[in-house]
Amino acid sequence: MLSAVNINDNKIIFSDYRLIKEDSFLLEDRRTRITPNDVLLTIVGAIGRTAVVSKATPKFTLQRSVAVISPLLIDSKFLMYQFESPRIALHFKKNARGTAQKGVYLKTLGNTEIWLPPLNEQHRIVAKIEELFSDLDKGIESLKTAQAQLKVYRQALLKHAFEGKLTAQWRADNPDKLETADALLKRIQKEREQRYQQQVAEWGAAGQKGRKPKALSPVPPLTVEESIELPKLPQGWRWIRPEEIASQEPYSIGIGPFGSNLKVSDYRDSGVPLVFVKNITRSNFSADLKFIDRDKYEELYAHAVQALDLLITKMGDPPGDCEIYPAGAPNAVLTADCLKYRLWDKFANRQMYKHCINSNLVKRQLGLITRGVAQKKISVERFKTIALPLMAVAEQQVLVEILDSKLSEADQLDKTLDTALRQAEALRQSILKKAFSGQLVPQDPADEPASALLARIKAERPQSSKKIHPARTGATR
Repeated sequence: MLSAVNINDNKIIFSDYRLIKEDSFLLEDRRTRITPNDVLLTIVGAIGRTAVVSKATPKFTLQRSVAVISPLLIDSKFLMYQFESPRIALHFKKNARGTAQKGVYLKTLGNTEIWLPPLNEQHRIVAKIEELFSDLDKGIESLKTAQAQLKVYRQALLKHAFEGKLTAQWRADNPDKLETADALLKRIQKEREQRYQQQVAEWGAAGQKGRKPKALSPVPPLTVEESIELPKLPQGWRWIRPEEIASQEPYSIGIGPFGSNLKVSDYRDSGVPLVFVKNITRSNFSADLKFIDRDKYEELYAHAVQALDLLITKMGDPPGDCEIYPAGAPNAVLTADCLKYRLWDKFANRQMYKHCINSNLVKRQLGLITRGVAQKKISVERFKTIALPLMAVAEQQVLVEILDSKLSEADQLDKTLDTALRQAEALRQSILKKAFSGQLVPQDPADEPASALLARIKAERPQSSKKIHPARTGATR
């Protein structure tokens, strides 16, 4: 049994479908009577996708999200393309009804005006549309191939970056700036210990009020087995755990609160903003926001986000899309499917580690540690087990400059490709608009007039069992 998701690009896609029993299929077949040359039209959700049933199409039945139109003395493809034309698409949009999912009712579909030229002209229109669409599709395929290649290029660039290849020449030219990662890590650990001793002293000077500052817990080093699975790093680099370069502040690595702690009923029109997965994946932290009260923010302080925190998606395939919460942005609160990582920026360049987390080097690691039944997610403790590369602070900055330059060029090319794809879709709509306003092909006075064709349709219709109907109902027009 197919649904609207199986109708796309004027094709019937036989994947992701549900099987039904043979006797149920026979019943559905009697109701819908799907036969060659029938036009399928999606009428719920993604309204207006079409396909024509061919003689080679396997037997199937449909859910109610697809209507079946059986043309009588009309070119099926002509009808299919007309349903996709801007005029009818606008008609469906204006008349769609529903709350959770909008749909086009049978009455609306039955009352849709169809432009009816002579049959021979219909054939000429279809031939011209397919000729133009064929050229257009080749161009679109080339653009999409270029986009796919650009995606591969970005990952190859990130791979080279975190294998040390992009800064190899800089290291050769600047041996005096090459503090080893081991030496840098010792400096970090020394400063952490000094900061802890200072906190203990301040706690004592204040009369030992409140809890005594918690002693630093040692971070477990990578095991031999883990190291074997990782790429070889340049001399002077090393693998570390996320905690080793995290901020000294509490909750520097954290996730959003459980649903019981933050409900939809807590949302407000103003106040402290919430960060959702969509904000991270779209790099948009200022539009279409939801908020919570200041009192609720204080309650959820462990899940708070500050400007320049790294924000990471906890789910996906693979998870781990990463973005920086913008400088100057107000404090916010994570939602359930997000993770924050606050770096110690004196030793760790956040822009570099954003690129690192977005690379396949880390995404593969995150994919291996996702857990769950209904939805696989990353926990804080599992995130702390991944490996990140560490190198001299000066080299981190150089690496960011090289990456930002090259990725900026790739981003600009990607925007150009996106623009070209939008223009291609606009051209497709222009072709359909011309086709169904009589401007795409010349008319032929020798053709049988449309009035005569309509008379033949009316004469034959009483004897015909052809119908327009939604799948799985016996409704007729």
